[in-house]
Amino acid sequence: MRRAELLEEIVKRRLFYWPSAEIYGGVAGFYDYGPLGLAMRRNIVEKWRRTFVLPYQDVIVEVETPIVMPEPVFKASGHLDHFTDFVVACTKCGRRYRADHLVEEELAKRGVKISTEGMSAEELQRLINEHKIVCPACGGPLGGVERFNLLFKTTIGPYSENAGYLRPETAQGIFVAFPRLAEYVGRRHPFGVAQIGRVARNEISPRGGLIRLREFTQMEIELFFDPQNPKCPYFAEVENLEVPIVPEELVAKGQADPLVLTAREVVERGYANEWMAFFMALAAKFLKELGVPLERQKFLGKLPHERAHYSAKSYDQMVLTERFGWVEVSGHAYRTDYDLSGHGKLSGHEMTLERRLPAPKEVEVVRLYPNPGAVRERYGDKMGEVIKAMKENESVILEAFRSGRQVVVVGPYAVTRDMVFIKSERRKTDLEKFIPHVVEPSFGLDRIFYVLLESAVVEEEGRVYLRLPPDVAPVNVCILPIVKRQDYVEIGRRLVRRLAAAGFSVVYDDEGTIGSRYASCDEIGTPLAVTIDEKTPVDGTVTIRDRDTKRQVRVGIDEVAAFVDMVKRGASFSEAAEALKAAPV
Repeated sequence: MRRAELLEEIVKRRLFYWPSAEIYGGVAGFYDYGPLGLAMRRNIVEKWRRTFVLPYQDVIVEVETPIVMPEPVFKASGHLDHFTDFVVACTKCGRRYRADHLVEEELAKRGVKISTEGMSAEELQRLINEHKIVCPACGGPLGGVERFNLLFKTTIGPYSENAGYLRPETAQGIFVAFPRLAEYVGRRHPFGVAQIGRVARNEISPRGGLIRLREFTQMEIELFFDPQNPKCPYFAEVENLEVPIVPEELVAKGQADPLVLTAREVVERGYANEWMAFFMALAAKFLKELGVPLERQKFLGKLPHERAHYSAKSYDQMVLTERFGWVEVSGHAYRTDYDLSGHGKLSGHEMTLERRLPAPKEVEVVRLYPNPGAVRERYGDKMGEVIKAMKENESVILEAFRSGRQVVVVGPYAVTRDMVFIKSERRKTDLEKFIPHVVEPSFGLDRIFYVLLESAVVEEEGRVYLRLPPDVAPVNVCILPIVKRQDYVEIGRRLVRRLAAAGFSVVYDDEGTIGSRYASCDEIGTPLAVTIDEKTPVDGTVTIRDRDTKRQVRVGIDEVAAFVDMVKRGASFSEAAEALKAAPV
């Protein structure tokens, strides 16, 4: 645990993050992020966008949807019925525990290793009774195992009947907006929608610091494709990348060690379709670039009883940590048409795209046409607005009238049966409607943040520092006058402003010895330190120091920005020095 313990000291000393509401005793499952933590999180997000979104903008768009959504959204998505964990309460002191975790932990104390994932309430209750498990806090007897819904409930506006929920995933905002997004991309497919945002899950017993939170950030993509054509146009870019995978067939046999296959082999063996394998390969590459080697990663297949209610196939991307063991950092789910079908049925809106048929065919189409006379009689000058609303909500109105209703409300207008004509027509078409299927890569920013920090801890020759990748380090460069002399200070502060204007994150420090300031910069993972010394006012040069090797070179002060930029973009210290013909020190 040496690395984890060193990290804990750095986190506290440099205020990367801490429990929220500390002055009131804190609330489990909520954390604040300090200046360094916030900067690093933003950099991780931007790296995620550069990996998964920006290179594929011809297919993937980005959106932002609300955190609070109305109850029907989560009824259609299945979360009201299925987004649950099991809870058990002590009948003596009233403490509540997540039942599966409690059973695993109490049996582990007795030397019994068991996995409770996927167990029913009855199975958990049986284990509690058989092993006489009691309340860990007071020793009191436990009551019955019950389901607990993990959605945070609220009300929207002043009326208690207008129930809403904090979203447990960003995905539902995308699914609800599907009709508009499909029109935006010209109804082409495949197309994807990315979203980064806060979500909330009312965990029964959050623990493990950032590993299990009640509020956290997700980075997700919903990729919509034709199930008859699951080809990924970018697959050739990743087909030779290695993916450490434990497929379901091996999980069922109790095997935990992964097979190391190329993305192409993953598809050829039927473990995933091209889109899933594409995102899994990118995810492995993403974590590797963050400092997590492939041998500490694996994609663990989920058995049917372990999957989320919407998933037909799932893999959890796991990373081995020193403190928490294997931790899930991303989930890769094949959601089929579960979500779009559910929202289509409950809302009455059409959630379809079109595929071209090899040959035209004749189909029966039911169409809705406004009755201008009846619309004008009721709404007068607003007739045009009403007809527009009717056209935009054609499928909803048709479905309602088919079910026997006589009035349908669309926006501010009530449409009665006499205001429309419904006609059945036969047409020839070379298009066929279908509900697209969905592949979803979903990443937990907070867990990735912790994994990255722990992986970056280095202890060597009495020096402890964070070897963070330059593109995610919270500070790009430190500016350090070798002594606090007025002309050095002025030069240093001018350089800070110049670098900040160029978009770099900069720290200036002129207090203490130069060695202690180097150590302070290293500790927070800053890749470069610039020193202003006696030569700087004379010839306009400074030294640049590498965090990892402590090597130093001398460059012109006007070249500092270019040096920092090259390192941030992935060049090594040596490559940047050679490119700028920097003189060794």
